[in-house]
Amino acid sequence: MRFVRKKLISLFFVLLAVTALSFFMLRLLPGDTARVVCGISCDEAGYQQTRADLGLNDPVPVQYVRWLGKTLTGDMGISARNKQPVSEAIKERLPVTLELLIYSQLIALGVAIPLGLIAAQRAGGIFDRVSTTVAFGLLSIPSFVVAILLILIFAVNLGWFPSVGYVKFSEDPLENLHDLFLPALTLAVAEMAVYMRLLRTDLISTLQEDYITMAKAKGITSRRVLLRHAFRPSTFSLVTVAGLNFGRLIGGAFIVEVIFAINGIGRYIVDGILGRDYIPVQGGVVVVAVAYVLINFAIDLLYAVIDPRIRHARAIV
Repeated sequence: MRFVRKKLISLFFVLLAVTALSFFMLRLLPGDTARVVCGISCDEAGYQQTRADLGLNDPVPVQYVRWLGKTLTGDMGISARNKQPVSEAIKERLPVTLELLIYSQLIALGVAIPLGLIAAQRAGGIFDRVSTTVAFGLLSIPSFVVAILLILIFAVNLGWFPSVGYVKFSEDPLENLHDLFLPALTLAVAEMAVYMRLLRTDLISTLQEDYITMAKAKGITSRRVLLRHAFRPSTFSLVTVAGLNFGRLIGGAFIVEVIFAINGIGRYIVDGILGRDYIPVQGGVVVVAVAYVLINFAIDLLYAVIDPRIRHARAIV
């Protein structure tokens, strides 16, 4: 509990800093929110009144405190384009983006872990060399190129998956997973290459430890040694990278959601930027930033689950 309490205190200050930085940096973007809200035919008097109504004449720190107070109550403002509350729009779109990110991570880990285990068990073999070459090749391809190739092969030529759109999970879970497979695979391609190579490297290092040699000397099978004794302590780097990659995946999801016409939070932010409607952009960016911080907090706690020595060591510091 002491370990968790210390992490929660640090989490509070990190979240405060993240929201403040996000708010202030968005103020540096070109454009005027008041102009968008007021409309094209707005005169100078109406423009000044809109600025006053939005509180844009106040100092930026005052605007931040007022915005933070409203955000904590669920009020993130209203979009100037469609007059929809930002909190309502994010509530509709965030589950779609989260599903896409989790789906892609499951695909990446589901492919990378078995391949990493095989490559580590036969280090230097044909499979290890081939998988290394393929992994470096996948890492060099941008996500938007992967998306176009997957659409061309599996949607246009083979017709196995739709190129745009999706069925909601609440309506048909199986059809939803089918429709989102190409977008999720697009995000997973580069990740599975990273995860496989990372796990392979850590496993090879772990297999050189003395306790592994002792386990083999006791007659334990190589498969049992690999899965029961070497795999768990080799997942620290994998867990770290998987957590940190959520932030990078969110950036990739912005592109993927636009290409596949997925109504997620990434497309919502992009549409706001293109329309210079910065109130939705502000709400979306803060939600993404807070989600990234919370994911890293969860990863930090997961370390203590994987290795109890970590929580005991930190608890006495």
